[in-house]
Amino acid sequence: MTSSVITLESTPTWAVAAVVFFLISISICIEHLLHLLAKYFNKNRRKYLIQALDKIKSELLQLGFISLLLTVGEKPIANICIPKSIGETFLPCSDPSNDSPEEAKCEEQGMVSLLSRQGMKELQYLIFVLAFFHSLSCILTFGLGMAKQMRKWKSWEAETRTLEYQFSNDPRRFLLIHQTTFARRHLRFWSEHRFLRWPACFLRQFYASVSKVDYFTLRHGFITAHFSEGSTFDFQKYIKRTLEKDFGVVVGISLWVWILSMLFIFLNAHDFYNYLWLPFIPLLMLLLVGTQLQGIISRMCLESQEKSQVVRGTFLVRPSDHFFWFGWPKLLLHLMHFILFQYKFGFRSCFHRKTEDIVIRLAMGVLVQVLYGYVTLPLYALVTQMGTSMKKVIFPEKVVEGLKRWRANARRNIALKNNYTSARPSLDNNTTSINTSPSFGASPSFNLNTTHCVKFDQPSSSEYLAVGVKDEGEANSTNRETKDS
Repeated sequence: MTSSVITLESTPTWAVAAVVFFLISISICIEHLLHLLAKYFNKNRRKYLIQALDKIKSELLQLGFISLLLTVGEKPIANICIPKSIGETFLPCSDPSNDSPEEAKCEEQGMVSLLSRQGMKELQYLIFVLAFFHSLSCILTFGLGMAKQMRKWKSWEAETRTLEYQFSNDPRRFLLIHQTTFARRHLRFWSEHRFLRWPACFLRQFYASVSKVDYFTLRHGFITAHFSEGSTFDFQKYIKRTLEKDFGVVVGISLWVWILSMLFIFLNAHDFYNYLWLPFIPLLMLLLVGTQLQGIISRMCLESQEKSQVVRGTFLVRPSDHFFWFGWPKLLLHLMHFILFQYKFGFRSCFHRKTEDIVIRLAMGVLVQVLYGYVTLPLYALVTQMGTSMKKVIFPEKVVEGLKRWRANARRNIALKNNYTSARPSLDNNTTSINTSPSFGASPSFNLNTTHCVKFDQPSSSEYLAVGVKDEGEANSTNRETKDS
């Protein structure tokens, strides 16, 4: 009995219509869900989550183009013939079974196809699974991993506004450095020796990786470096906005991630024995990053001890880029991005013929996700704020939008005023003509309110610059008086 290929001409129309209806329904549901998410993020002014959602949409579009190109190029690529000696090199399995029929063109020449039609279909499925699980793992890790930690940090941030905290950290109180809780935690006999400090930091990341005293001390160092002493800056909300921005970077599949995926495909040849070492690379990198983050905290403590043996109020650490690898804090973000990217194959293939291989692959994947979300990610979120410069997300979205409108209105009004003064004719040829150059005696008055208007007043003995900023229910106003010289 011979088997024949059934085409659309031999298929009932109701079956074709039912399949198309099902696919379109699924697509509409996904599109509607993404639309609802975008609407929710816009309502809550979550700018960076909107950008992350746009990246996910662009990845779906990119996968659609890849699928289309693989479908259209299936036959032309299969007709590309190569010698059998080349086609049998760097095979993923030691004893491959080739059940797919070769193209007649290549078979007549005694050659093999560059990539068979069946291989094209499997490659299309593989790329889709790779991109889908990468985005899904990022969402689960950042969403579930930081949800619990953010609630804890929110309670710690609220504690900094209590009278008890302000009294215990009064700058008029002086302590020896070894009397502080932060110094007792990080200044041990192993702290000054690099070869002892690294193993200690490696073990510390597994229990209480971010303690309350670490949060309070790093928060105090950040605020002291970038704000005035005693500022009520909400450090927890700043970290939250920073993580949302970093999530937009990690969830995306950039060019270098695609290059790594191609490299991993190449390294899955049996000649490299990658099943013995490839599953352990993400775990080793994750442990290395966690050790480095703990080491940064210890080194900041050591540097503060070298500068002073007396603490005024709270232990003070000084943020700096030199604590990070190559003086580049953003390098850790790229490493975290790489760790979340894991290459996956189906369980029933020549890569996992033994149950032990499946167990090792699953165990490594689960262990990496748990350590990433509950150990390394909180450390990364806190320690990477201790660079020399603060990030752009220091301002809430409402403030950024208000400042942009204020700047645009100011430029427009300045241009209108300059055009008006330059167009006025001279009152008298014998008298001094009107000077069209900018007057340094005049000082503009800016008022950032609901109308976002900019008004230019005439020179007077004193003028005021008032900017009102409302940040999530808290109104902070700053008034500065400037006098003419």
